[in-house]
Amino acid sequence: MLVVALALGFILAARGGDGPGDGTPLTSTDPGVVHVHGLGVDPADGTLYAATHAGLFRLPDDGEAVRVADRFQDTMGFTVIGPGRFLGSGHPDIREMTRQNLPSLLGLIASDDAGVSWRNLSLGGESDFHVLVASHGLVYGFDATNERLMVTADQRSWETRSSVALGSFAVDPGDPEHLVGTLEGSVTASSSDGGRSWRPVPGAPSLSLVAWDERGGLWGVAPGGSTWAGRSDGVTWEQRGELGGPPEALLATDGVLYAAAEDVGVLESRDSGDSWSVRYAE
Repeated sequence: MLVVALALGFILAARGGDGPGDGTPLTSTDPGVVHVHGLGVDPADGTLYAATHAGLFRLPDDGEAVRVADRFQDTMGFTVIGPGRFLGSGHPDIREMTRQNLPSLLGLIASDDAGVSWRNLSLGGESDFHVLVASHGLVYGFDATNERLMVTADQRSWETRSSVALGSFAVDPGDPEHLVGTLEGSVTASSSDGGRSWRPVPGAPSLSLVAWDERGGLWGVAPGGSTWAGRSDGVTWEQRGELGGPPEALLATDGVLYAAAEDVGVLESRDSGDSWSVRYAE
């Protein structure tokens, strides 16, 4: 992963465009919105953001995606925690890594200006969070480098809850101890002790991604792209629509579902996952 990220950074740096700015229109040589790791909506203005293998992008309702700050940071874990306030993780843009002597693993990073600038909060050089969930005043993170689920109350000191290979997880908005996740091999599992232990959910569909809306809706996407609605206990699931390709990211917020699917683009659903429309495609 790191070798790919560094090689991509060298290629992109060669094309120029080094200034920070607050957004850069895409060019014919820009890889664009590829391999989406995470999605988030900024409550400041309702803008949808896509965190990708090749940078962070603003996705307007119409028109082209806009690269934030001309940065090619490989943003893995990503979540929006307030107006203009983002948390992330992953690997730095090779240009910044060289100039600023950044570690290859960013740990937990934060932005207070909608991704224009980032600062390290903790675990720099140690952890690469592939999933970040902010809920109940806590931040839950899956550190893929060390295969551990961790939780922090101050975004600096972390508690390791379990050593487990998670593909995705979501936190019950009504219970900080109740988590639903997907284990390696797309096995749907749940935890009733804040992620300290996990057990497979009998009869649940095999899912790649899960997300929990603050309004209480639990959602999942299977490896092939079928979408599912789950009850709050995480045991009973109902199949809904289809994304049209393998899933890359899933977000549920304010009654709207967003997803990214391989070779399809970024999609949205406003009817509980029954139908999906392409929100953005290269």
